Amino acid sequence: MPQLPAPDYPADVRARLEADAREVIARYPDSRSALLPLLHLVQSEEGHVSRTGMRFCAQMLDLTTAEVTAVATFYTMYRRKPSGDYQVGVCTNTLCAVMGGDAIFDELKRHLGVGNDETTPDGKVTLEHIECNAACDFAPVVMVNWEFFDNQTPESAKRLVDDLRAGRPVEPTRGAPLCTYKETARILAGFPDERPGAVAASGGAGPASLVGLRLARGEAPQARVVHPRGEGPGDGGPHDESPREAAQPGSGHLSSHDAPQQTSASDPAHPAGPVDEEGE
Repeated sequence: MPQLPAPDYPADVRARLEADAREVIARYPDSRSALLPLLHLVQSEEGHVSRTGMRFCAQMLDLTTAEVTAVATFYTMYRRKPSGDYQVGVCTNTLCAVMGGDAIFDELKRHLGVGNDETTPDGKVTLEHIECNAACDFAPVVMVNWEFFDNQTPESAKRLVDDLRAGRPVEPTRGAPLCTYKETARILAGFPDERPGAVAASGGAGPASLVGLRLARGEAPQARVVHPRGEGPGDGGPHDESPREAAQPGSGHLSSHDAPQQTSASDPAHPAGPVDEEGE
């Protein structure tokens, strides 16, 4: 059956959103270019992009609701149904998957009792598997409201979601302090993060990301970027403290990067060497 027109926002909400929307639209020479931030704006109001939100965007930008819907359904950062205060995304792309991302995702589904793109009954956590986070050097990576939690394991990921649901403080491995999904959406709409120190805390790339740059500059590389399994600060070795260890001291598992690899250099059964023109 055809859907009835979406209801409007209450008058006070509508007035507030219109004022914010006009501020966003004024940043662009072509008003329709403001559609992406406006979708984040309405998402910050309801926690997802509702039919009411899409109707509002269409009216503000003189677009059809079909045009707005086409954009809102294309980008995965726009939620189409109510979601939790914390969007927990587990990277299951190639590198994170083989480093343990698939195991983390499966364990969180079991632990939380939800499937992909589902929300816990208390409305706190929405779980989803996501594609590459562009943080392969910290694999496996979990993101909460687009903030990084690096070098995760099934156990550390379960502690993370338990803390989120219990309201305990949670600090990302790097980046700005954590806020709710609605607050994140407003920041993505282009409004400043008013929390004291939040912008300064956003920082830059982690040490693993900078190794190549340091080598290109001719700088001596650090002995290790992350610790091998079972080692940590204070063991007497030349190891630097990784961002995750600083955020989660005392964790038993530090990284999967140093797991034994059966390569041609380490596996006598499959040696590598020069081949002739016929490949023998």
